[in-house]
Amino acid sequence: MAALDSASLLLGSSVRGLNSFLDTSTIIALSVFFALLCACIIIGHLLHGNRWANESILALLLGLCAGVVVLLVTKEENSRILSFSENLFFLYLLPPIIFNAGFQVKKKQFFKNFSTILLFGVFGTLISFCVISVGVFLLFEKLGITALNVKQHLAIGAILSATDSVCTLQVLSQDETPFLYSIVFGEGVVNDATSIVLFNAVQSLDVSDINGLTVLQLLGNFLYLFFTSTILGIVAGLLSAFIIKTLYFGRHSTDREVALMMLMAYLSYMLAELLDLSGILTVFFCGIVMSHYTWHNVTESSRITTKHAFATISFIAETFIFLYVGMDALDIEKWKASKASPATSIAVSATLFGLVLVGRAAFVFPIANISNLIKKRDSAKIEFRRQFIIWWAGLMRGAVTIALSYSEV
Repeated sequence: MAALDSASLLLGSSVRGLNSFLDTSTIIALSVFFALLCACIIIGHLLHGNRWANESILALLLGLCAGVVVLLVTKEENSRILSFSENLFFLYLLPPIIFNAGFQVKKKQFFKNFSTILLFGVFGTLISFCVISVGVFLLFEKLGITALNVKQHLAIGAILSATDSVCTLQVLSQDETPFLYSIVFGEGVVNDATSIVLFNAVQSLDVSDINGLTVLQLLGNFLYLFFTSTILGIVAGLLSAFIIKTLYFGRHSTDREVALMMLMAYLSYMLAELLDLSGILTVFFCGIVMSHYTWHNVTESSRITTKHAFATISFIAETFIFLYVGMDALDIEKWKASKASPATSIAVSATLFGLVLVGRAAFVFPIANISNLIKKRDSAKIEFRRQFIIWWAGLMRGAVTIALSYSEV
């Protein structure tokens, strides 16, 4: 009996310790998000093929509905059940999204149009950054917003230069319009990487000592981060291919092959962040190299597993982000904390939207026409209709913009 009593006491203390370790509010929050993710998958399946509804819009709407429910339950005191952390986004949600983008990209079309993609994704983002930053600097003062410094103006330009082409790609068909699809997809991924590199370069800028060399310093930091991060991703991808081909893990277990690919990809991202480089660029090019070399050195079962596993993880992470954004839009605490009048808020939103339109047009149409002059083949030229679609595709702002906004705040 004494032994049974001791065992029951030990079990009771363990359960109490487990309950104290697992916070009830966290369990509730995660349960709600998992339920919403399941709802997104089910409703998305039912609406499959509908051009006016996709997973991103659906996740936003479900997030808004969940926010309304939480507001009603808490009697308009709170609409959030989970606190957002930029570490959660940059360490756990963003890497699988970007890696899968590189892993699933159609390499033939991507590298065939690589020069055009780089023009849009790199130089276009820089032009948009300059237009938005200068516009914010000149127009915000007229709206009565004078509390921002130079670094914050530049940060706004970098944040709003990050586009999101996911919604557009769900409308475009990779089989029917391969050229347009590769341009929009490639530019979207390179643009996200460029925006993050640009944002990090702005954050490290010393605004107290601005002179004629500041622009060159900013450009130098950007180029260093861009090319160094790219090289690191390529090296990590080639190393994974060499290890798997040399040791031939598949003869014992395909699980080891899949695990090594996942860990090597994530390790490349963490090494880039540890070295103050761009993890998003590193893991993107690591995904491209792995899909071309590592993927062909694993067994057939591992190929099928990795293809679907990476896509599934990426889908869940992206849907989770849009769910949170929809719920966070009704954060009553942020609305109360804002000291601006409704008229000022509308004016600021309209100004930023106008600058995004102008900044996008400032590089899409000129770069497209310059590319047309260089290209000799008619099939590689971008006519005005395609230019308009590319311009429209970049008007949406997605997860990267949101995460950068949170980190700036």
